[in-house]
Amino acid sequence: MTATAGEVRARVEAALAARRAAGDEYFSAQAERLARLCHLVAERFAAGGRILALGASPAAASDARHLAVEFVHPVIVGKRALPALALAGAASGARALALARPQDIVVAFGEGEAAATVAELAARGCLTLAFAPTGAQWEFAPACADASIRQELVETLYHLLWELVHVFFEHRGLLRGAGPRATGDAGRASFLYPFLTEAQDALEPVLEDVRRSVLMKAAEVAALREQTLRENAPVLAAAAGTLRAAFADGGTVWALGNGGSATDAADLVADLAADGHPAGELAEDPAVLTAIANDVGMPAIFTRQLIALARPGDVLVALSSSGGSANVLAALAHARAHRIATIAFAGYDGGEILRDALADHLVVTRSQHVPRIQEAQAGAYHVLVELARS
Repeated sequence: MTATAGEVRARVEAALAARRAAGDEYFSAQAERLARLCHLVAERFAAGGRILALGASPAAASDARHLAVEFVHPVIVGKRALPALALAGAASGARALALARPQDIVVAFGEGEAAATVAELAARGCLTLAFAPTGAQWEFAPACADASIRQELVETLYHLLWELVHVFFEHRGLLRGAGPRATGDAGRASFLYPFLTEAQDALEPVLEDVRRSVLMKAAEVAALREQTLRENAPVLAAAAGTLRAAFADGGTVWALGNGGSATDAADLVADLAADGHPAGELAEDPAVLTAIANDVGMPAIFTRQLIALARPGDVLVALSSSGGSANVLAALAHARAHRIATIAFAGYDGGEILRDALADHLVVTRSQHVPRIQEAQAGAYHVLVELARS
């Protein structure tokens, strides 16, 4: 039975209230700890360490990959690329034991990571972090019972870790292993940037700044999630109806995105698969992606797969922070021309997806800050999955 508009609004408001309460509780409790962890992680990087992100289950693997891509390919101008590697699948722990060096940072996602593995890596000297009880030195396990909300809290927290670790590179004197210079990175131009040379031996004021930034950014994503869900409640309800109809007729969902959006597509697919629905992720296979990119070009990496895999009656779900990625636009256009229903999530003002009317259902998150867009989109597609259940 299809829910009425009033019932959808009530469910969206309930989802928002649960997320607001969980976020307030989680980040107020963890802000100071996260600030101190950012400092320790920056020190590890300064000493030559790397992040090894572990995820055994499909959902955990999506978060491990998301964390790695944020550090290796920062989307914020001016942020440096930092070494991070995602180790996904059942052998992630064994691979970490083979790769880890004492100065590394090990981040374990999901509840399937063996405590013995985490303990051994810590004994080697690694800094260990986990989002579920594993015996890691730093645990940030959300107390919330809702798995979707837990994932959203975790995604926001590791985005904040990535963003705020960089604060400490502006205060090199606070980083053991950063070299002999006890000043910022301004070099001979330091007279233009005196803030980089101030308080280089005073850690606590910087930690307090970072703690406040954690709370501010957590409040930003809560407000953006409210905008996204409230403005797009009718779109989500209609998209949920499209999913239910497709599943009833034996259709398959194909999800895609680039970078962090690809990992969010993987999380969406994991959620649908857990509900017993046929779903596939078009950014999953590196052999297929690199073959198409090398032989045809990046704009074709999703379209070529749709030609091979999708059929009329299927649904394409596209996630994009900009709404303008060429390969996403090409995939949506192909789907439209071949009777494949389309659902899209886009940031900014909806981009070319909106302007060219490329999606049957478009959820717009009105922001230009990529991490916040992705965090709000996670809440939106989780609510979409929930609405599609009934």
